[in-house]
Amino acid sequence: MDKNKLCATTPIEQEQIKITAPPTTAAGITAVRSSVKHALRELSIKTCSKTFFSVNQMNGFDCPGCAWPDPDEHRSGLGEYCENGAKAIAEEATSKRLTAAFFAKHSIQELSNWSDFKIGKSGRLTEPMILREGSQHYEPISWDDAFQFIATELNALASPDEAIFYTSGRTSNEAAFLYQLFVRQFGTNNLPDCSNMCHESSGVALSETVGIGKGSVKLEDFYVTDLIIVIGQNPGTNHPRMLSALQKAKQSGAKIITINPLAETGLIKFKNPQNLSGWIGSGTELTDLFLQVKINGDVALIKAIMKLLLEEEEKNPNTIFDHAFIEKHTHGFDEFITELKNADVSALAKEAGVDEKLVHQAASMIMQSDKIITCWAMGLTQHKNGVQNIKEVVNLLLLKGSIGKPGAGTCPVRGHSNVQGDRTMGIWEKPKAVFLDKLESQFQFEAPRKNGYNTIEAIQAMADKKASIFFAMGGNFLSASPDTNYTAKALQNCSLTVQVSTKLNRSHLITGKQAIILPCLGRTEKDIQQGTPQFVSVENSMGIVHSSTGQLEPASEHLLSEPAIIARLATATLKDKSSTDWMGLVKNYDLIRERIEKTIAGFDNYNERVRNDGGFYLPNCARDGQFKTMTGKANFSVNPVPKHQLKEGEYMMMTIRSHDQFNTTIYGLDDRYRGIYNGRRIILINKGDCEKIGVKTGDYVDLSCDFGGIKREAPHFMVVEYNIPSSCVATYFPEANVLVPINSYAEKSHTPASKLIIINICKHLSNKA
Repeated sequence: MDKNKLCATTPIEQEQIKITAPPTTAAGITAVRSSVKHALRELSIKTCSKTFFSVNQMNGFDCPGCAWPDPDEHRSGLGEYCENGAKAIAEEATSKRLTAAFFAKHSIQELSNWSDFKIGKSGRLTEPMILREGSQHYEPISWDDAFQFIATELNALASPDEAIFYTSGRTSNEAAFLYQLFVRQFGTNNLPDCSNMCHESSGVALSETVGIGKGSVKLEDFYVTDLIIVIGQNPGTNHPRMLSALQKAKQSGAKIITINPLAETGLIKFKNPQNLSGWIGSGTELTDLFLQVKINGDVALIKAIMKLLLEEEEKNPNTIFDHAFIEKHTHGFDEFITELKNADVSALAKEAGVDEKLVHQAASMIMQSDKIITCWAMGLTQHKNGVQNIKEVVNLLLLKGSIGKPGAGTCPVRGHSNVQGDRTMGIWEKPKAVFLDKLESQFQFEAPRKNGYNTIEAIQAMADKKASIFFAMGGNFLSASPDTNYTAKALQNCSLTVQVSTKLNRSHLITGKQAIILPCLGRTEKDIQQGTPQFVSVENSMGIVHSSTGQLEPASEHLLSEPAIIARLATATLKDKSSTDWMGLVKNYDLIRERIEKTIAGFDNYNERVRNDGGFYLPNCARDGQFKTMTGKANFSVNPVPKHQLKEGEYMMMTIRSHDQFNTTIYGLDDRYRGIYNGRRIILINKGDCEKIGVKTGDYVDLSCDFGGIKREAPHFMVVEYNIPSSCVATYFPEANVLVPINSYAEKSHTPASKLIIINICKHLSNKA
C-alpha cells in the first residue's frame, strides 16, 4: 500500500456554495429548528426526548461540547443546551453503526477520499479494529489481543520516551488521572494534549502574571459587572450558551465591548430560545461598541486604550487607576508606566486598524467602569505573541483593580468540556515537582522528571523518527494539528498508532505501519462496571467540578469505558512492574476519586462534594485576590507591539470555525451566521482586496504560504467578499491547516500560530467550480 496516495485532508469536491447576507440576530427559533433537524437526522424521537432532557442537568450528563458552566436556574428539567450542543449530542448518540462489514467493504484508500463531513457521519464505532501492516482494510481484533498487541509494542521500545500519549479535552477526570498515572509508570512525560494547540498561551501568561493558569471569574460575576470585553472570540458559534450570560449581564446594566476582525452575528443581537421573547421578540442588543481590529492588532489597540487612561489619570489623579490595588497587589508598575508613556495613540490606532475616535470611546467606557471582565479565546492565543496578547489584557485589568473582586477578572473561554480538568489531573508534558512527589508517595514508583513533548515537539519527534508509537485518548489529532501534510508523514513514520474513539475520523486513516482503534463509551451512555452504574466528573472553564452520568444504552455491547481501557492496557503493559491495582480501581470510580483526593490539592471530600447538586469550586488564588507568582504579586509586563510588514500580494490569514462544526467535527456544510451555505472551501476577503486581486464572490483562488524555505499550497478556495479588514483574510480549519507551518508557534507556549499565517493568493486557472 502506498500511503502517499492517502488524502491527509478533505479532498476538493464539487461544492455548490450559496452566499447570502449574514443574519443580524443569533439563536431564536432558527436555532431551535436547526437543532431539531440535526437531532432527528441521527436519533429517534424517543431517544431525542430522553437525551435532551438529561443534558447538563443535575443528575444527567455533561454536554460533550464546550466547557461553558451551567447556570443553576436552568438545571432543573429545562433544556440547558445550545444549537451546537444539540449537534454534538446527536453526533455522539446517533443510531448509525460501523461494524466489521463496513471496514471490509471500504478500504482506507477509499475512506481517505471521503470528506471529513462524510467520514464523521458514518456512525459509531462498535468493536476494536486493527489495520495490519500492508493491509488496506481494518479487521476485528478482540480486546485482549488488542491490549496485548499494544503492550508488546510499547515494551519493545528502546526507551519509554519513544512513545507519545495524546489526550483530547473530552476525557473525564477519572480517565485522565489513570491515563497520566499509567504513562508515568511506563516511564515518560510525553503527554501532549489539545490545550497545547489552543489555550496554552493563556495558561502560561496567567501563571506568570496572576499565579494560576485558569480564569478567575465565576458565572455570577457576569451579572454584577460594569463592563465585559470580548476579544478574539466568537461565542455565537463556539460557545453559544455564553450568549445567555451576556444577555443577563446586559439586562443587569453591563456594557459590552467586542474586539475582533470579523463582526460576528452572535455578538450583535441575541434571541434566547429558552424565553418566549426569544421566539417572538426582537432580541437583545449585545455589543455596545465594536472595534474591528486587524489580525493581531490587539496589543496595539489595548496599549492605545491604556495610554488614554494614563493621560486622564495624569490630568485627574486617583480617578482612573486603582492605586490602592496597584500598590498592595502588583509588581512592575513603574516599568510598565515608563514604557506606556512613550506610546503614541494615533500610531497605535493605525497599527490596530481601528478608528481613533472609537479607541477614545472604548477608553471612556473603561474609565467609567470599576468592575471589568475580559473574555478571550483563540483569536488571542494562536499567535507568535499569544502569551504577550494575554499579558496585555491582564495589564488593563490590573490598572483598574479588576481581578480578585466580584464582577471582575479574567475569562479564557475554553473549548472541550473537560480540557481544563485534564490539565488539573496531570495531563501535561511539564509536570510540577510537587505533583510528581505526590504521585510517587501514593503509588510507590519513581516518576520520570524530564519534561516530555508538547504537541509541536511530538509531531517533530515522529517526523524525525525519535518516536515510533502514537496513542491518542480521543480527538482527531491529524486534522487538529498544524501543517497537515507534515503531520501526516510524521504519523506514518510510526510503527503503531492507536486511537481511543467513539466515531471514525481522518486520524484513523492516516496511520503508522500498524493501527488499532479502541472504541469507547460516549458521554451520553451508561457506564456499568461489574453490574454497578458509574458516573464520571469534569471541570468546566470556571473551575467547577461536577458529575456526569450517561443515560443511554451503549452503542454496542463491545464498548469499554475510557477508565476500563486504560486499566486493562496498564495491566497488560506494566504487569508486575506496577503495584497499582488497576482493575480494582475501575470496579468503582469512587476508588479513583479517592486517589485523586490524596494526590491533587483542592479535592478534599471529593466523592461527597461531587455528588452535591452543581458540584464544587476548586481553589483559585487570583479569584481570592492572592497572586502566587514569583514576586508574590500580580505582575505588570511590558509587551512590544508586533509589526507585520507585508510584501506586495501578501495577506494575513486566520483560520476560523463555521457554525456547523465543533473543533474538527463537521456537523454540516452551512455557516448560517456568515451567510455561507453548502460548502467549506471558501476564503473571506475584503472588498478592496478583491479588486486588487481581480476577483469577486464566486471566483476561485489558490493559496500558498512560503515559510522557512518550504512552500505550502492549498488550491481551489471560493472567494467570498466579506466585511473583514484590509490585508486580512479568513478560511475554515481544518481545510486550511495545510498552510500553518509546524515551526510557527507562540513563544513560551508553543501554541500553533493558526490565527496569523502570511499567504499569497492567486487566481485559480479555470476559475470554475
